[in-house]
Amino acid sequence: MNIAVLGAGAWGTALASTFAGQHDVTLWTRDPAFAGELRMHRENLRYLPGHRLPASIVIDADLARCLSGAALIVGAVPTGALAATLERVAAVPGADERPLVWACKGFDSATGELPHRIVARVRTGSACSGVLSGPSFAAEIARGLPAALTLASADAGFARATAHALHSNRLRVYSSTDVIGVEVGGAAKNVMAIAAGICDGLGLGLNARAALVTRGLAELVRLGLKLGGRPDTLMGLSGAGDLILTCTGDLSRNRQVGLRLAQGVPLAEILGTLGHVAEGVSSAHSLAALARENGVEMPITEAVCGVLDGRLQPAAAVDGLMRRDPRAEGE
Repeated sequence: MNIAVLGAGAWGTALASTFAGQHDVTLWTRDPAFAGELRMHRENLRYLPGHRLPASIVIDADLARCLSGAALIVGAVPTGALAATLERVAAVPGADERPLVWACKGFDSATGELPHRIVARVRTGSACSGVLSGPSFAAEIARGLPAALTLASADAGFARATAHALHSNRLRVYSSTDVIGVEVGGAAKNVMAIAAGICDGLGLGLNARAALVTRGLAELVRLGLKLGGRPDTLMGLSGAGDLILTCTGDLSRNRQVGLRLAQGVPLAEILGTLGHVAEGVSSAHSLAALARENGVEMPITEAVCGVLDGRLQPAAAVDGLMRRDPRAEGE
C-alpha cells in the first residue's frame, strides 16, 4: 500500500520508518529546507536523532506530489496543526477522497475540539477515516521495539482492514469503533502525566504516584463514559495503557514538564527548551472545560490547570487534592 505520512516530527518519522517495512511510504514536511536535511542525512536530527531512515522512504515538501497515488493518508502533525494541514490536503484535487488516519492526541487549543471534530469540520469528502493511538514513544517505535496500538473508526470494516494493513511483527494494531473513547484517553493521559511528573519531582514516593495514576484513570474513565466512550476502550491500550506509559516513562515530554515545574522552573522556560510539543500543556484547559460542560468532576485536571496558570504552586496543588473530603472509591 502507498502511504503518505504528513508531519516529519518524531512521531511522523517513527511511523514512516515502521510502515516502510511493508509499504511504500512518502514522508511530508511543509519546510523544503527540512526536507532537504532529511534527504541528505537520512536521519531526523531535529526531532528523532540516532535513528536511520529506511532508504525506501521518499521525503518531499510538495504535498500534491506526496498525495499522488496514496491509498492512505496518515496525519501525524500536532493536534493544533491538524486543521491547517487538512485544509492544505483539501486544496489538492481529489485528496479529500483518500482515506485518512490521524495519529495526534489532545485538543485544538484554539477551538477546544478533539481531532475527530476537526476532521468532520474540515474534510469535505466521503472517504473513511479513523484515529491511531496507544502507548507509544516515538524513539522506541523507530528502534523497532514491540508495541501495540488501537485504530478506531466509525466504519468497522475500515478499522479492521486498515489495522490489518498496518499490523506487523513489531507493531500490533487492534481495531475498534470507539473513536471517542480512544481520543479521550489520548487527551487525558497527557494532562495526568504532568501531574505524575509533579508528584515525582516533589519526591512524594511511589505510593503517591500509584494513587495519582489510579485516580487519574478514574477521571479519564468518568469523562470518557459521559461522552459515549466504552469501558473496554478506556481500560485498554489507548486509555489505561497510554496513561501508565506516559505517567511513568521518562521519555514522556509531559512527565518532564511536571518534573521541572516541581523544581520551580517557569513554564515558558520549560517549553522553550523542550524541543518538542507537550500536548498536555495545551490540552489541560480544554479537558477541564469539557469536563465542566458535561458535569464531570476532574480534580487532578483542575489542579494541573492551576499549576500551569501559576495560580497554584505544585506543593499547594498536591495539598489541595489530599485535603479533599473522603468518599466511596467509585464516586
